[in-house]
Amino acid sequence: MRPCASRTFRDNGLTAAITALIGGFIALLAAVTRRAFTNNAMLLRLDRELLAERDRVDRQRAEDRKGDADRLERIETDIRAMRDLMFEAFQRGRTD
Repeated sequence: MRPCASRTFRDNGLTAAITALIGGFIALLAAVTRRAFTNNAMLLRLDRELLAERDRVDRQRAEDRKGDADRLERIETDIRAMRDLMFEAFQRGRTD
């Protein structure tokens, strides 16, 4: 004798519902975990990019400071040369 479908559903319906609920919970947990790992990976990538950008900016600033120091040295050299030239001209003017 074959069991009736409605009787089988009645007998196993609660078990099926509980199984579906547990399966849904596990799927939700997996989705949340996957999302958390994705967000964590994104944050790690952003941290690496930020560190690389900071390094690039620091190198650029160091190059700019060196360029500024070189330019200042040239200006100081020009000022000294002009001062010496004016001093010589003034000395020549006094002896004439």
